[in-house]
Amino acid sequence: MKKSWVIATVILSTFILGACGNSSKNKAKSSQDYELKDVNFPLEEKVSLKMISQSAALAPKNPNDKLIFQRLEKETNLHIDWTNYNSDFAEKRNLDIASGDLPDAIFNAGASDYDLLNWAESGVIISLEELIEKYMPNLKKIFDEYPQYKQLSTAPDGHIYSLPWIEELGEGKESIHTVNDMAWINVDWLNKLGLKMPETTDELMEVLEAFKTQDPNGNGEADEIPFSFINNGGNEDLKLLFAAFGEGDNDDHLIVDNDGNVQFTADKEGYKKAIKYFHEMYKKGLIDNEAFEQDWNTYVAKGKEQKYGVYFTWDKMNITGDNDSYDVLPVLAGPDGTKHVTRTNGMGFSRDRFVITSANKNLELTAKWIDKMYEPLQSVQNNWGTYGDKEQANIFELQNGMLKHLSLNGTAPGELRQKTEVAGPLAVLNSYYGSVTTMPDDAKWRLDLMHKTYLPYIENENNYPKVFLDKENTDKLAKIETDMWDYIYRKRAEWITNGKIDDEWKDYLSELKRVGIEDWIKIKQDGYDTFVKGME
Repeated sequence: MKKSWVIATVILSTFILGACGNSSKNKAKSSQDYELKDVNFPLEEKVSLKMISQSAALAPKNPNDKLIFQRLEKETNLHIDWTNYNSDFAEKRNLDIASGDLPDAIFNAGASDYDLLNWAESGVIISLEELIEKYMPNLKKIFDEYPQYKQLSTAPDGHIYSLPWIEELGEGKESIHTVNDMAWINVDWLNKLGLKMPETTDELMEVLEAFKTQDPNGNGEADEIPFSFINNGGNEDLKLLFAAFGEGDNDDHLIVDNDGNVQFTADKEGYKKAIKYFHEMYKKGLIDNEAFEQDWNTYVAKGKEQKYGVYFTWDKMNITGDNDSYDVLPVLAGPDGTKHVTRTNGMGFSRDRFVITSANKNLELTAKWIDKMYEPLQSVQNNWGTYGDKEQANIFELQNGMLKHLSLNGTAPGELRQKTEVAGPLAVLNSYYGSVTTMPDDAKWRLDLMHKTYLPYIENENNYPKVFLDKENTDKLAKIETDMWDYIYRKRAEWITNGKIDDEWKDYLSELKRVGIEDWIKIKQDGYDTFVKGME
């Protein structure tokens, strides 16, 4: 971070912002010229605010080309003058900040906790709790009714520096985020070979061997890939199956047991047993040779060709398409007969979606405009896309004041969402489904599968929330994790491919201790305890 600021100081005299939308035909008065009081929408005279933002690769370069923002401008008479980036956002955002020519706000700020605290300390951004109280009734209502979101948005110093994105899809451990890397098995191959669905880790090994040796795709070639994943690939990682051998693992290598104790997962005996199991799988030639280095595009390309026996992803449609060739692999019993699913720490929340800078002279105007993002109908559109677009497919149709998801008839939902959503600060609550909007078909389908397959075997009642730590501890964690995460995944890959985990386990534990695992656990535990106490 400091390096970026130093570089910026030297070069910013010649730096030209990659702005999109600044050449608007709207003759709006800049709100930086004067302060508006007692703001009501629509404004009597068009006014503009300057904002930095980021967009997905398929989105229009000018956010004002999105129908959602066009409707907002018509409704409010407030024009947004965007500096919008489609790539290298954090670097460009930081250069803009370092230049001293601050915008009024940053939309889709993408800020880390360290960024937020550093910007606040440096006077780049302002605290927002008073604005929320005075000018933001929609967000205030959400915070009053769901105090956990207010607490998660509040820094250790008691201030709120950024506004959140909230998406609820199921509650508690029944949330759609409870399991991410679902395992999918080729049922066409099972049927072709007359095999039953595996129910244990041993049976899975036998099925994979049959996939390798018995030509289930019937083309006379040994081109089947029995088992594939993306190493350290989040939703495409193989961590789900670690749970058959003990506590299991997740992307954070962290669980909260039912006594409220934070536990690290990648140093347990069950973790070691799981790796031995996958080493046996590797020795038998069942694991994709590219699994430890392949990227998303490679993974998807093989999936579209139906080459996988078992693979991992959030939704099979992303990899093998909308068909019945693949089904969810059941929860497998491990060597001791136990069936277990490790809960992730995922939740539909991020606190970094909108900040207001110290250059902003129109705090009331900005606060009232951004509060509109928390109106239920507005939030739903911001999150997924809109209705009534005559140029491209629509996510919704508006019927009697309710947004109903449409069948996309082959249009890729992810691509359409990139083109039409605006993301940013919003809240989609469970209470909205059936009244404000319908639940997306793919989300309902996935939740139903989770209830049927995974949820009976999730024992942990709590997960680790997105605790807002102070700057010192945030920095400590970042330094520890820089070394630790790389080491964990490197050793995991080595052990799966080469074995020797028993010989090297003691040294592995010593190295974890050296890079700071004990401090890491203490910081995580203290943060969790503080959060729980704040909710009492």
